[in-house]
Amino acid sequence: MADHQESSLTLPSAPASVAIARRHALAVLAEWGLPADSETADSARLIVSELATNAVQHTFGQSPTFTVELRLDRDEHLRVGVTDSHPRRPRRLPAAVQQDNGRGMVIVRFLAAEAGGHLSVVPTASGGKTVWIAMPWPVAVR
Repeated sequence: MADHQESSLTLPSAPASVAIARRHALAVLAEWGLPADSETADSARLIVSELATNAVQHTFGQSPTFTVELRLDRDEHLRVGVTDSHPRRPRRLPAAVQQDNGRGMVIVRFLAAEAGGHLSVVPTASGGKTVWIAMPWPVAVR
């Protein structure tokens, strides 16, 4: 496998795009050798789903598209990112609001930590942000 592989898909900020983003991520990870039934695949699916949902729901029309990025470095580190053009960083909602929603970032942080990874938010040159999850790549080098 190459030292670095990456995939990127830009989608409209619409609810239907969340499922497309999930399917794309799982297909790319399977192509890179990650079994679809692995815990890492399940975590990546949920992470992409939550981050894409946030890009659709919480950018208040300021981000007409979002981009899902997957990067695999030296068969050791997987990075999953979602970029939108809204400048506000993700934040935890008050407990009263969380009754029906607002737990997405809590879930994402937990999944990243459980996989031995971490979350970071990086501003983009255009004024938006990318929410990155970095985690170890669990597939042995062939």
